[in-house]
Amino acid sequence: MPSAGTDAVPIPAFHVMMKPRGAICNLDCKYCYFLSKEALYPGSEFRMSDELLEEYTRQYIEAQQVEEVTFAWQGGEPTLMGLDFFEKAINLQQKYQKPDTRIFNSLQTNGTLLDDDWCRFFHKHDFLIGLSMDGPGHIHDTYRVDKGGKPTFDTVMRAARLMQDHEVEFNILTTVHAANAKHPVEVYRFMRDVVKTRFLQFIPIVERDNGTGYQEGADLTNRSVTGKQYGQFLIKIFDEWVRRDVGKMYIQIFDVSLAAWSGQGAGLCIFMETCGDALAMEHNGDLYACDHYVEPDYRLGNITEIPMMDMVL
Repeated sequence: MPSAGTDAVPIPAFHVMMKPRGAICNLDCKYCYFLSKEALYPGSEFRMSDELLEEYTRQYIEAQQVEEVTFAWQGGEPTLMGLDFFEKAINLQQKYQKPDTRIFNSLQTNGTLLDDDWCRFFHKHDFLIGLSMDGPGHIHDTYRVDKGGKPTFDTVMRAARLMQDHEVEFNILTTVHAANAKHPVEVYRFMRDVVKTRFLQFIPIVERDNGTGYQEGADLTNRSVTGKQYGQFLIKIFDEWVRRDVGKMYIQIFDVSLAAWSGQGAGLCIFMETCGDALAMEHNGDLYACDHYVEPDYRLGNITEIPMMDMVL
């Protein structure tokens, strides 16, 4: 297997969204841009092998030249790998951890498979969990449905309560789309007062209307939001937040906007001058330039053939 690269590392740190099950998910969210990526790997079992997990862990830790190393697990639905896989991941991180460094893990999930065992594991190993939820039930269930088209809201709320019971640190990731764009304050207050989260992300749905599943063409689906709609959504929430919740609620887009404006550096790739250090890796070791561009033209290579660090240069 290749090393992480033998030359001096020009980028002290970079971020990889790891997709150990690829695009496989137990839900069928109508706006999901990633489900179609399954077509990139016909005949695949869509399951990262233990050998590749170890190789990725070694290379990723070796390539990071900072004191804190964060492993980010996404999908598809990463919990479909099962708890044993993540136990192995923790053991490998400890095996390859460099002296005087700290390792963190984050995991984005739809929450439907979480139970007490998962939550005990997350708490024990200080995972930061991102839970996908689009608002109260009548909004959330518009697009976030299972493979049979059934609603998922009650199961996701149960996951939130389980994590609170087990003192798991989590935030809510809310996509902004046609079903909730006109209800920003309702969505915000629901997250604050009912879910009782303090950390929120709002991500716009910009879904290309084409037959390829790639980021091409100018036509959008009717589930998408325009820039103006997304801006108005954020303004309404900002007006509510700034009056009563500063220092109590943390909205990612507000925090990173302030940090960028004050010269503290970009906290999100969309605020950076150039792309290149926020990558995505598929279940088979293929590394892509961006999570939103898991497409043939943006495949950088495979970490079993090319050192990860060489692909980040």
